[in-house]
Amino acid sequence: MRGRFLSLEGGEGAGKSTQVRALAAALQARGLATRITREPGGSEGAEAIRALLMHGDAGRWSARAEALLFAAARADHVEKVIRPAVEAGEWVICDRYLDSSRAYQGAAGGVADADVLALHAFGSTGLLPDRTFVLTLPVAQGTERAATRDGAAADRFAARDGAFHEAVAAAFLRIAEQEPERVRRIDASRDQEAVTAAILDDLAAWLP
Repeated sequence: MRGRFLSLEGGEGAGKSTQVRALAAALQARGLATRITREPGGSEGAEAIRALLMHGDAGRWSARAEALLFAAARADHVEKVIRPAVEAGEWVICDRYLDSSRAYQGAAGGVADADVLALHAFGSTGLLPDRTFVLTLPVAQGTERAATRDGAAADRFAARDGAFHEAVAAAFLRIAEQEPERVRRIDASRDQEAVTAAILDDLAAWLP
């Protein structure tokens, strides 16, 4: 019996990683086999590409080069981890996926959305999550959270300026508006338990 593929998206400091862990625990408590993964990364090859993408100065890669690297990492991740796990009946919860490429390299980086989607169609045969949750939070609040969390260790993306992150936030909202069957907006300004409850409420029809 096929499992489910879920992704959590959002800007810096939105609490994606926290919610991924909380959601996995809640699903496991219901007897569901659950796997946590992340992007970029999640497979051996994709983790190697992650090291190239996340470290160095902001100008290390152009947006176009980033889009290619993310697509390559995602292709390996889908082939080696996501698709086999879902087909084996597991619920896969991914911390970021395609929509982050559409927001960061696409809307904020200037790469056409059609080009990001074309790379995905080729590299990952167009695989989309069954449900994507976009955690929404005012950019200033998210930036403050991320700064508290990371300090001087911010990665190449978190360290970018406010205009970049505003463009990312707007892109996530636009994707949610354009694809309401797949994408759900979740208010991440609330306490962690309330955010988890909202996600589980949306998934209620699929849960045992």
